[in-house]
Amino acid sequence: MVRRSFTAVIEKNATWTSDFETEPYEAGWASEARWFVRILEMKGNGAALSVTPQISPDGLFWCDEGREQLVLRGPGLYSFALRDFGNWLRLKARVSGGEPSVKGFIYLALKE
Repeated sequence: MVRRSFTAVIEKNATWTSDFETEPYEAGWASEARWFVRILEMKGNGAALSVTPQISPDGLFWCDEGREQLVLRGPGLYSFALRDFGNWLRLKARVSGGEPSVKGFIYLALKE
């Protein structure tokens, strides 16, 4: 049997200077999810991007998924997997440092 998969580009070549949440993504059909965060450029004194996966039953009300936040401190490709997440997914992101500017991509890969 061929498993169904899909990769969504959630943020494309975006520049973040303050905290944000990604757009919600309905993923109830998937049994596995993997977030990819690709940082192209990070500027500012002590700049960092901290990401926390969030889950929701309806795409309206959110809670943290339960894992520790992933703190990104420089360019590169970062990833983490989720299972047993319910129906809706998004990332909560915190931008920190002195006059921070973070440029990158966020992808969500889903697999049945």
